[in-house]
Amino acid sequence: MPAVNTDLMYQEMLKLGGKPNQIVYWSGLLDWRNQTLTPNPDVIYFMAFFNTKDGPVVIEIPPAGDGVINGSIMDPWQAALEDVGPAGADKGAGGKYLIAPPGHQGAAPDGFIVLPSGNYQGYALLRSILKSGGDADVKAAVAYGMRIKIYPLSQAANPPETVFIDAIGAAYDSTIPYDLRFFQSLDRFVQQEPWLIRDKVMIDQLKSIGIEKGKPFSPDEDTQRILNAAAAEAHAWLDLKYETMFSPYYEGRRWVFPIAPDVIGGLQTQFANPDSYPVDGRGVTYTMAFFSTKHSGIGQYYLMTIKDKDGQNFSGANTYRLTVPANAPVRQYWSATVYDRATHALIRDMVRAGRSSQSPGLQTNADGSVDIWFGPKAAADNEANWVPTRANGQFEVLFRFYGPEKPVFDKTWKLPDIERIAAH
Repeated sequence: MPAVNTDLMYQEMLKLGGKPNQIVYWSGLLDWRNQTLTPNPDVIYFMAFFNTKDGPVVIEIPPAGDGVINGSIMDPWQAALEDVGPAGADKGAGGKYLIAPPGHQGAAPDGFIVLPSGNYQGYALLRSILKSGGDADVKAAVAYGMRIKIYPLSQAANPPETVFIDAIGAAYDSTIPYDLRFFQSLDRFVQQEPWLIRDKVMIDQLKSIGIEKGKPFSPDEDTQRILNAAAAEAHAWLDLKYETMFSPYYEGRRWVFPIAPDVIGGLQTQFANPDSYPVDGRGVTYTMAFFSTKHSGIGQYYLMTIKDKDGQNFSGANTYRLTVPANAPVRQYWSATVYDRATHALIRDMVRAGRSSQSPGLQTNADGSVDIWFGPKAAADNEANWVPTRANGQFEVLFRFYGPEKPVFDKTWKLPDIERIAAH
């Protein structure tokens, strides 16, 4: 799942005219045309896709000051090599991250943060954080992110200008296809990357369906029917596990942290524990997300819910309310974002996808709390705090804490469940 997820995002970059060791970015806040999995519409995204087959590659992060970069550099399995920015290895001072390919022996120059990788490719998911949701601060976050650089180590003495591809307004669809296209994407990955020792058991299994290193993947019609049916069955299984495998974050409430503990540990250590390899949990996580951090709970933290206070799935035809208590424990901001339950992407054709503590015009209650409304129509008095839903579909809500503080983790500050206010 994470390998295919990476490939699909990379293929979308190529469609926009991009190449390896370039950066695709959005020159404004995301809208529904960005169909990545549960993206954040309240930051400016920069995605640097690297390839080290010709030698080590450098990603240069600017120092925090008039802006902040929050994110991670990952291998193509989306296991973090390192976090960047104030929550990463450079601690906000800025840094030159050197991604070394498999078997690289050369000595690293002084002043570089070396990240050895067992793979050639990968990407950095880098978010330029807004000071507010106003137009001027959005432009400032874009300008700050444009200071990121990517270049070969061999040209570090005189780095070439970084190429940025603007995806704003363009279709960028990396939702998982549960059909033959999944296997075509997996084949591209197998052809391009070395087998890791941990995954060698898959060599013969994949060969049995026609995916073999150095050979074309061209299944006949009968095999295509089998693969399409298998992908659909896997989708149903993954969806069931998505609904059932995560424990409540608060006792008696519906919010969950949507990654299993053993998956977090594996992603942060390149699955170093010899007694754990949570393949199923990892697969479920990457049905609905991309990205992982090296150090969880420092730069950002997430809670997800797919059910209301009464335990019912969210219907886009109904109206719901989330009351965010006062004094949310964040250094930067909080946000609540709605996604299509079927695809885990932004709901298509909607004017907005969420509300955050930085949303212009957001209304605050007298006690400092904030009511966020979800539903197909806004009431006259809550339009500024309203997030639209599609009446004929289900949805899910992801709550983000950027710069989370202790009360998030010791649960002295608790997020209440989302309540249904009106049914239609």
